[in-house]
Amino acid sequence: MNAPLSIRFAEERDLDTILFFIRALADYEHAAEEVLATTDILKESLFRRKMAEVLLGEWEGKPVCFALFCHNFSTWLGVPGIHLEDLFVLEEYRGHGFGRQMLRRLAQVALERGCGRLEWACLDWNTPSIAFYRDVMHAQPLDEWTTYRLTGETLKALAGE
Repeated sequence: MNAPLSIRFAEERDLDTILFFIRALADYEHAAEEVLATTDILKESLFRRKMAEVLLGEWEGKPVCFALFCHNFSTWLGVPGIHLEDLFVLEEYRGHGFGRQMLRRLAQVALERGCGRLEWACLDWNTPSIAFYRDVMHAQPLDEWTTYRLTGETLKALAGE
């Protein structure tokens, strides 16, 4: 693959492409039935409320990867960070450095915005990604932390509904 990966911020016109990548990632993670997002929901969340942002990676004019991220905040550092929610490269385009280029661009965004961290989570069974993050990217796993989540009825119950 000789042409460089072109990385740009997604625009509202990219909603179908964003949803395509979300569904492709969910399928890869054996959770396709869990996707509730629609283009209308994404339009509201990403472009109206600006709750997250998306980078699209294009090779020879075709979208081949995406990264969806949002800001978090480190009380210890006193500055924001970037939480990478999803990074996905289409299977036929893996192994060409596109994931690394996407992470490099996210690192640049983090530094441009004065962020002190770039963080993400990875499923325990996703050994190819774990190896990539550790061996190629030299990212450090936070094995001493456990992620907790409230959704649906448990979230509503806590909120008092």
